[in-house]
Amino acid sequence: MEELGGTIQNDILKEYIAQKEYVFPPEPSMRLVTDTVEFGSEHLPRWNTISISGYHIREAGSTAAQELAFTLADGMEYVRWALDRGLDVDAFAPRLSFFFNCHNDFLEEIAKFRASRRIWSREMRETFGAEQERSWWMRFHTQTAGCSLTAQQPEINVVRVAIQALAAVLGGTQSLHTNSMDEALALPSEHAVTVALRTQQIIAHESGVTNTVDPLGGAYAVEALTDRIEEQVYDYFARIEALGGVIPAIEQGFFQQEIADAAFRYQREIDDRRRLVVGVNEYVEDEPPEIPILRMDPEGYARQRARLEQLREERDSGAVGQALDRLRIAAKGTENTMPYILDAVRVYATVQEIMDVFRDVFGIYREPMVI
Repeated sequence: MEELGGTIQNDILKEYIAQKEYVFPPEPSMRLVTDTVEFGSEHLPRWNTISISGYHIREAGSTAAQELAFTLADGMEYVRWALDRGLDVDAFAPRLSFFFNCHNDFLEEIAKFRASRRIWSREMRETFGAEQERSWWMRFHTQTAGCSLTAQQPEINVVRVAIQALAAVLGGTQSLHTNSMDEALALPSEHAVTVALRTQQIIAHESGVTNTVDPLGGAYAVEALTDRIEEQVYDYFARIEALGGVIPAIEQGFFQQEIADAAFRYQREIDDRRRLVVGVNEYVEDEPPEIPILRMDPEGYARQRARLEQLREERDSGAVGQALDRLRIAAKGTENTMPYILDAVRVYATVQEIMDVFRDVFGIYREPMVI
């Protein structure tokens, strides 16, 4: 385990805020996340235990400032839970990473990334008392904005992706995902994936922008935008704190309402042509898109079902039942659940069976209505 490297997203707070792939209420879900952080800190020193994600928040319709504020607030909430568990901040903070979206506004996105690095470093030092430099680092991956890509004239999405990817690099990203031109139509074809990859490679090897750290630092517009976004982020921090923190704000629908309102404003701007989208409400073409689309294997589902049925027949059902019973006892108590999850997996308990244990113990979450 000490040699295993990798990253798990494991960011449950953004699920309540934006993506909606939660199952349990926030409190037990945060316990499971903290179990992972604790277990990783003790046994997997090269493993990144949370990739704290703003991507899904932005895809749901947030502004740049909301994406950054909500993501950093989530990150700080994970830090608080780990500290409350008794962990040393410098033992786990170097293995926290972030995952951001990069949208169309070139300078705003660069400023967002610059502000993210500045805020996280400050908060880790001044609020949480981290002493190691690695604990101050804002280590982040960026994916270009899938929600910005259009089904109309899909080839021009290549341009959007290139602009967004360049903004991410100029903003300091350490890892990059460039979306494919057919994002709005299907899972990407091999041709579309290759074009997306070549976009990254041209930026990396031909543009020269990687030769300088923070190449736009000092530019008046970028510095002013960075300051403005930072101010907006701290304003959101204050509003979240006034509601009692991240989890009470989730339970009151604060994040969800803010994103819904921002998404509505954005769409109204497009509908009223105050925001132009090439190929959608300006420079429109009548011809349907002609682009090769990936076709999925229709037999894939049947093959997976057959594999699962075979697994259930061949595994030791008694060992599975015993492992799930031990997991249930741990979930009802205060022990770290990770060793019991691993024991269950080793005897081939399925994800469904493990989740059913947690459903029985923790219950199911229903979010508040947002109008």
